Formats: sequence, C-alpha cells, structure tokens
Amino acid sequence: MISKKEAIFLEKIIDKTNTNKEENNYQYPLLEKGFTNEDIMKGLEVLLSRKITMSEITKKFEHKFAEFVGSKYALMVNSGSSANLLASFALVNPKKKNRLKPGDRFIIPAICWSTSLWPLVQCGLKPEFIDVNINNFCLDEKLLNQNTKAKAIMNIHVLGNSANMTEICNFIKSQNMFMIEDTCEALGSKYQNKSLGTFGDFGTYSFYYSHQITSGEGGMIVCKTREDYQLLHTMRAHGWDRGLKTKVKNNFNFINSGFNLRPTDLVAAIGLNQLKRLKRMMNSRSKNRDLIIDKLIKHEKWKNQFTFFEANENVKPSWFGMPLLINEQYIKNKKKFLIFLNKSGIETRPILSGNFLNQPSCKLYNFINDAKKFKNSQLIEEKGFFIGLPTKEINKKKLDYIVEKLLKINSY
Repeated sequence: MISKKEAIFLEKIIDKTNTNKEENNYQYPLLEKGFTNEDIMKGLEVLLSRKITMSEITKKFEHKFAEFVGSKYALMVNSGSSANLLASFALVNPKKKNRLKPGDRFIIPAICWSTSLWPLVQCGLKPEFIDVNINNFCLDEKLLNQNTKAKAIMNIHVLGNSANMTEICNFIKSQNMFMIEDTCEALGSKYQNKSLGTFGDFGTYSFYYSHQITSGEGGMIVCKTREDYQLLHTMRAHGWDRGLKTKVKNNFNFINSGFNLRPTDLVAAIGLNQLKRLKRMMNSRSKNRDLIIDKLIKHEKWKNQFTFFEANENVKPSWFGMPLLINEQYIKNKKKFLIFLNKSGIETRPILSGNFLNQPSCKLYNFINDAKKFKNSQLIEEKGFFIGLPTKEINKKKLDYIVEKLLKINSY
C-alpha cells in the first residue's frame, strides 16, 4: 500500500501533468477529463504492486458490478465488444442447452454498432434487420411478429434508452428465443426499476472512454445461471477451467474452445473506483441535459430547429449523450453545420453507426441492399447527431456557448 506521504507526492505529479487545455482541443468534448486523481491513484497502486494481470481486484469489481445491476453473475472482459463476442459464441457452444446452429437467424435493429452485429455473424448466424422506433431509437417491438423464425435477439439500448421490455420479453418467451442485451451505452438505466442488461440471457456493458463509467477500455457481461457463468468464464481465457471449482487438479485443463479476453487489475481498479460515483455522474448528466434543452427552447432564436430524444415509457435513463434530430427545413445544412460545431469546439458523433445497412461491410456480406426500407433508421442517420453530457454540472458560460452554437444552424 502507498503511504499517505507517498500519495501526496504522487498527486502533486498528477496535478503537474494536468493541463488547463480541454481534451482533444474541444471546449465541449463528449466527455470532459474522464479520470479523477483518485482514479489514477488506484491505477498507480496496481502498477506499483507489479501485479497487473487479472486477479483479486477484478473479482471485487465483478462482485460489486453484479450487486449494482442486480445480477447473480458478472464477468469482466477487456472491452464491451469482447463482451458481445463472448455472449454470441456462448449461444452456439456445445455446452449451451438448446444451442443455436449455423444458419439460425437473429433479430438486430438497423441502428446498431459494428460489434453488436459481427460476433453473431462470425458464429455462423444470419441477421434479420428490424427498423427502430423514431421516438427512442431502439428496436420497434411492434415489428417483432414479422420475424417469428428467428432464434435470438440482439437488443441494443441506444444511448441510455430502451424499447418496451415487457413486450420484448413476452415475445421471446412465446417464441422460446435467446436474448443478448447490448447495454454498452446504458449502464445505470432501468426499465420498471429493473436494470437494463438483466432481462435477457446475457447483458453486455462497456467502459470505453466516453461511456457512463470509463477505465479507458474494459467491459462486463452478466448472466443468470451458474452454467452460463462457468461457460463464459471458461471461454474468456483459452477454454481453460482455471479459476473454477473442479475436481481436476491439472492446472492446464482445457475443457472448451475459448479466446483471450481477459482484463487487467489496473483497468478493473479504475472501473471499480468510478462505479462508486456512477449515480452522482448520472444525476449530473441528466441535469445538464435538462439545462441545455430548457435554455434552447426558451431562447429568442428557438424555432423548433431540433427534436429531442426522450426516455421511453417506464424507463429511468442513464444518459450517455444528448442526441438531436435536425428538423426538416434545416436538414440540407447538416454536413456544414456539424463541421462548424466541431471547429467551434463542440464534439459531435453520429447516432451509433447510423443505418448500418448503408455501411460498406454490409455490401461485402451481401446483406439487404435496400437500406431505405428501414424508414426510421434512415431518418435517424440523415437527421441525427449527438453531443456529450458532462459528469459535473455545466456553468452558465459554457451553457450559453453551447446553445449559441447549436442555434447557429439558422445561419446555414
């Protein structure tokens, strides 16, 4: 352990390396400085111990995370994408009861991220794309009955929001389907007071830099049964049974196929420290969203230039960012306007990857080539973008600056 005197010395070094410049030269980045001095100290303690690889701190983080979301089991991996990979390959593994077979179909919303889709394709499964609800950007549960031959759903909780989980769960139960919940953008969000990610067979989370908590990289996967946990645990590290309670005393006993998706204790230590203040950061993000919207709609230049993303019914969101849809009369100026915002120091991003069927990789794999039949997904791509929400309350000066720049869309 680092002594108090040593900690003070190290904190002075951390402060010295801190500059007053905003990260990436943005005045309003997707995430302001993501690591506190305490986060960095927790990482330094692991680094100085020389015990960096996955060990007790990772286990502690897994336990606290499972407790936080209300899941029986949680397993840390090196990224949210790896969590999706692990969940996908678990569904086709011979150890999984009623496992999926090559050629089986899965449902996925057209508004998705690359590594929500590709792990399931890499397993030999076939995607059935579904359009999204224009109000919440998540899959439209009313369209599920058109896909009754599918055997699984990749359900993506977009930017902290959720579709109607009651209807989705009723559907998968009636069809005896598997469900993975990609909750990489929605840690902390709840539907009817139950954490998103805990409804399906597997829930995946990401700790990438701009997400609700960050350890730079890292991810988590949760599940309900011991059998699934043991399968995930084995596949995370080479198909090895090391770390599981087994009767076999051979330390190099490989009982299944696997990957190397292990995190490090250094990353886990930072993630664990951030988890402690997640609720406070969620509250700040929500308050900042309300401040920006209120300031916009009360401004003398407000002419309904944007439509705002609202939480779906029964959802208590943990906002990842603040998405906006540019309204019709201004849409022709979107490209120039986003260039202007970024040059003005306001960092922007598309809504996930937009309508993913427009991506070149979908053409490579000969997926449906008529992307425009997914009307809402196409509208979100054409009209949508999002900006960040700081984890501390923004001051009046910054609030005025953001609103002023957003309303410059009138000039284009």
